[in-house]
Amino acid sequence: MSFGVKSLSDSELISVILGSGSRLKSVFLLAKELDVYLKSCPKFPELSELSKITGLGRAKACQILACLELSSRFLLGGQSQVVTNPVELLPRLAFLKRAQQECMVCVSLNGGSRVVGVHTLTVGLANQTQIHPREAFSQAILENAVSVIFAHNHPSGNTHPSRDDLDVTSRLVDSGRILDIPVLDHLIITPEGWSSIKALHPNIFSTN
Repeated sequence: MSFGVKSLSDSELISVILGSGSRLKSVFLLAKELDVYLKSCPKFPELSELSKITGLGRAKACQILACLELSSRFLLGGQSQVVTNPVELLPRLAFLKRAQQECMVCVSLNGGSRVVGVHTLTVGLANQTQIHPREAFSQAILENAVSVIFAHNHPSGNTHPSRDDLDVTSRLVDSGRILDIPVLDHLIITPEGWSSIKALHPNIFSTN
C-alpha cells in the first residue's frame, strides 16, 4: 500500500497471492520455492505438478494457476498499449518463452503506436517456422494497422537470429513496404532472454 505493487519481488508477489503458508512452511518459504519452480518450468504448469510442492496443497495450487491464466488473458486482451520501444512488448509476448514449438506472432499497431492486436500466425516444428507474407500481414490488413512488429521464439534458448530468420525478416520487410505497412522490428524470444533483429541487423530495415 505504501510503495505500490511494482516494488515487490516475484516471491513477494506470490506470497501475497498465497496469503498464508502451511504448518510445514511459512508463506515466504513456500513463495520462494514456488518462484524458483515457476521460473524453471519449461511450460505452463499443471495442477498435478504444482500439487507436488510440499506445503502448497491443491487449493493454493489452483489459486496460482488461476492467477497465471488471468494475467495471460489480461496481457493478451483488449488493453490498448502504446509501444515506443520493443522491450515494452515483452510482457505481452511472455507466452512465447515456454512454447515447445517455434511460433510466429504479429503485433498490429495503429497510427498512435497503440497495440491493435497480437496474433499467432504459425506454430511450426520444434526448431523452425515457415511464414508467407500473405498470411503474415492478413490480420494487420483486416485491422487497418499502420505498422507491425513480428516476433517468434527459439525453444533452444539461442537469442541469435539464424540465416533463415534473417531471410524471412527481409521478405517481410520488403512486403511491408509494398503494402505500406512498415515492419518496425522482429523480436526473438527465448527462455534465456530476447533479441531484436533490427538492433542486430539494421540494414535489413533500412529504407536506403
